[in-house]
Amino acid sequence: MPDDLVTPMQFDNRYQRELPDTYARVTPTPVKNPRWVAWNEPLARELNWPNPPDDDVLAAFSGHGQLEGTDPIAQKYAGHQFGTFNPDLGDGRGLLLGEWVDGQGQHWDFHLKGSGKTPFSRFGDGRAVLRSSVRELLASEALHGLGIPTTRALALIGSDEPVMRERLENGAMLLRVAKTHIRFGHFEWFAFSGQTEKLERLLAFCLTHLFPDCNNAPDPAAAFFDEVVTRTACLVAHWMSTGFCHGVMNTDNMSIIGDTFDYGPYAFLDALQPGFICNHTDTGGRYAYNQQPDIAFWNLQCLAQALAGIADQGALRDSLSRFAGHYNARFLELMGARLGVLNVSEEDQSLIRDWMQLATGEAKDFHRPLRALAETETSDWARLDDDYIDRERFRRFRQALAERRDQEPDAQSLALASNPVSILRTHHAQAVIDACEQGDDSLLHSYLAALQSPFEDRPEWQRWRTPPPASYQAQPLSCSS
Repeated sequence: MPDDLVTPMQFDNRYQRELPDTYARVTPTPVKNPRWVAWNEPLARELNWPNPPDDDVLAAFSGHGQLEGTDPIAQKYAGHQFGTFNPDLGDGRGLLLGEWVDGQGQHWDFHLKGSGKTPFSRFGDGRAVLRSSVRELLASEALHGLGIPTTRALALIGSDEPVMRERLENGAMLLRVAKTHIRFGHFEWFAFSGQTEKLERLLAFCLTHLFPDCNNAPDPAAAFFDEVVTRTACLVAHWMSTGFCHGVMNTDNMSIIGDTFDYGPYAFLDALQPGFICNHTDTGGRYAYNQQPDIAFWNLQCLAQALAGIADQGALRDSLSRFAGHYNARFLELMGARLGVLNVSEEDQSLIRDWMQLATGEAKDFHRPLRALAETETSDWARLDDDYIDRERFRRFRQALAERRDQEPDAQSLALASNPVSILRTHHAQAVIDACEQGDDSLLHSYLAALQSPFEDRPEWQRWRTPPPASYQAQPLSCSS
């Protein structure tokens, strides 16, 4: 493949232009014998990206070429990792190639993961492996399919590049797409290193390009923070209502626009276990499933500290005080929809609480019982009684819910549209990875399609409906996952 400029594209480089001295220019390191593993055609259509991709695109997304108009950089940032501030962070295995401009004028960061060492790699090799890249592709599309804000993946390229993690694996590159890659940690780096001018320029960049409505506020910086608080609260409510556990909620993994960001040892719950930990490094359970709202609030406090010198501190505190209200309102709205209830009232909150306590007490699967309630007419709910150990408790719950749903004209339609048929399960993801590592990408394409349309029930996706066998025990994963 030619190691030079290839097909002209519509790229911009606002970050490089407007925020100098905040990054390092780096040329991607090519991988050996690249091949297409997956191309996200639905996303390509949304981006107005030419379909299908040609050899020049494969070259550019595997380090063998560069798209005209791009300017690859590794961004510098800091962050709190497991509660401890680390000033020495940055893009250690990924590069912001540039900002693709779609047909509507929207800018999209194209970020190449696994592109080799950067000045911020520390002791890392700058590479990604096929296993973790498959997991990110599946997760980002699964969350997008569920309506949860997230980065996405346009392309996954496999290779013969040997990469050592817990074992020797094949390297891969993943092209991640997002409206921005700015993290809480960007603001922390500038603030805690005393670079006030750069902090103000970063804020101005965000206000101009990402939060333009905040520019009209009396205190744009405070208005910006208030919006970040709201988005973050709503994001975590989405996670909690779908049983998603991120696993590494460090501040450098928190997107300033409220996207799910940086997929590592994530997992969707199988059984409803509030204290579930998906990261084997997290021995203290800091990032356990039920800790996510509190950690999001803690992270926002770190961001507020970074902004304290350029925003009204009273306004920052006021915004933080509204986090719980934003979170609770959104969580109840989302869980109410799963039960087929719109406009959740105080009485409805007790219904949601009863369901969560019942499901937790019996370690019920987080998804299948709710889907069963959605698919079954309320008049037939009695036949579900035998699925519960405490049949009488479930009977009382379903009767109360049936009475409430009688007041909703479209209760079943709402429930069907809020409870997925296909969910990302760890055991299915592992089966897909095993096949991909043997050169068979067909399972990946099937599972990806099911996750992109999670509320559709198709015969060819039946295998993805199955929960793990009773003997299966999900193991915490490493950050290399």
